This record gives sequence, C-alpha cells and structure tokens, in this order.
Amino acid sequence: MATPQPLSDNSAGAQLASLPIINITPYLLDDRSPSTIVRRAATSAAIHNACLDFGFFYLDISAFVDPRETEELVSLAREFFALPQEEKDRIALKNEDNARGYAGLKENVTNGKADNHEGLDFYRPVENPDKRKPLWGNNQWPDDPRFKEKYENWVVKMQKLGLIVMEAMAIGLGMTPEERQELRGLVDESFWVMRAIGYPPLPDDHDGFSCGAHKDYGCLTFLYADRTPNALQVFVHPDVASGADVSGLPVEQGNEEGHWITANPIPGCVVCNIGEMWEIWTDGLYKSTLHRVVHRGSNYR
Repeated sequence: MATPQPLSDNSAGAQLASLPIINITPYLLDDRSPSTIVRRAATSAAIHNACLDFGFFYLDISAFVDPRETEELVSLAREFFALPQEEKDRIALKNEDNARGYAGLKENVTNGKADNHEGLDFYRPVENPDKRKPLWGNNQWPDDPRFKEKYENWVVKMQKLGLIVMEAMAIGLGMTPEERQELRGLVDESFWVMRAIGYPPLPDDHDGFSCGAHKDYGCLTFLYADRTPNALQVFVHPDVASGADVSGLPVEQGNEEGHWITANPIPGCVVCNIGEMWEIWTDGLYKSTLHRVVHRGSNYR
C-alpha cells in the first residue's frame, strides 16, 4: 500500500530517502471481507513504518475527495489573498482573539525571524465566545459566502479522514479494540485549526524563510498544496538518508546531523504529518518532524 516517491534536496550526489505514498482506500471500503482486512493491515503497516522513519507521508485520498473540491479551495484562497490590503485587514487577527482571522505578510514569526507568508486562520467554534480570551473568539470569514461554506465542508471531511487515519495508526501500533475505542474517545471531538496560507516568492535579502523550521504541536496535519514544486522541506536523519548537505539546519537541531528533502505536491494526495501529541502518546516511538517552506519560485504559492 506504500509507493516510493523520489525526492530531492540541494546536495550533489546525495542518496536520499523518499516519503512513501500510502493509499487510504482500504479503510474507505464498507466491507469486512478477508481481502479488505489484509489490505487494511498493509495500509496500517505502511503508516506505522512511515511514522517511525519520517513522521511524514503522502496520503492518497483520490477515492475520498473530488479534485474539483480542492481546486476550488485553492481558487478561493487565491482570490482572498489577491484583495487590496485594506480589505484583508478588515478581518485581521487583532479584531478578534489574535488567533482567528488574517495575518499579514511577515506577521508570523518562527525561531525569532519573520516568515514570508500571509495566512487566514480558523479554529473550532467555542461556546460563549469572548475575544479577550486566547483562542476563544469568533472565526472571521471573507465576504465571499462561498469561502465559509466550502471551507467548513472541508473541515468536516478532514475530521472524518482524521478518524480513519487514527484507526489505521492504532492498528499499526497493535492496539486492542478496547484501546482503539478509548483513543477514539479522546479525539472524536477534536479542537481543530484550518489554515489557508499564501506564499509570495522569497526575496533574496529576506532574513528568514517562507516558513521557518518547526514541529506541529497537535495530533495530525493534512496539507493540500497547489502544484508549486520545490517549497515544502522535511528534515530527515542520517539513518534514513545519506549525503553531505546539512546547510540551513535550524538552531534548535544543535549538532544533530540530517538533511532537508523536498516534498513536492502529488496529484490526488495530501501530505500528512504527525504532531507532538503522537510523540507523547507513543512515549517517543513516533517523533514529530521538523519541516519548513522555502519558496523561491516566481509564482504566488
């Protein structure tokens, strides 16, 4: 159920690892036939190995999502980010709880340096919103009514996908049915965040990155990106990939060696990575992985 995908980094002659492509289709089938059970076991094993080796993998969701849906999400985001600055600022973070809404170019800071991107953030709605409390305000939506409708539909779909992937991961870890049910009870009403992020080309004189190296703090991240190549980079260790280029290592890596590999978009797939919650739950067996965005192309990503 896992297909290797060749990737690249900046090092000449480096022998690099590949993020696997894992098809989630067996977990979408509504049957318990022996062949489906075998296919599900293979999918779970592939996810388990990907979590051990990378903390990242491609998830083939072509049987779960109509590609026209994702293209519409990208189109709506592009339309919003192309608006005049004063129109985008009408739903700025500062108007709510400093978490929900629009963040302008270079407002987000990673490792002490401004990131060269702008974003639009939404969180799970809360009871009795109070914007004076962190994360407890109201979501701010663009004026186009399609945006709220389409993005809320996407959130519902990704929540469903998250539970499917969690089930596959639990089986890969060898959890009993009772343990799997307990785990599901912890996440079936999860606190989610949905982000639309826009990346202009990274200026040569910018002191930082499009998005600096970081680990995700939550449970699972599903990333759908447009077709722009050579932007998302994943940090892998020498036991997974060998080569000479360790340039650009973030400060927090210290003397730890490793390599940045590029995870280009693949049609029909989202990039899935595990957050630090899984690192805690598995007592360090699964590790959240550093990743960053370096977009030096000519287009708006």
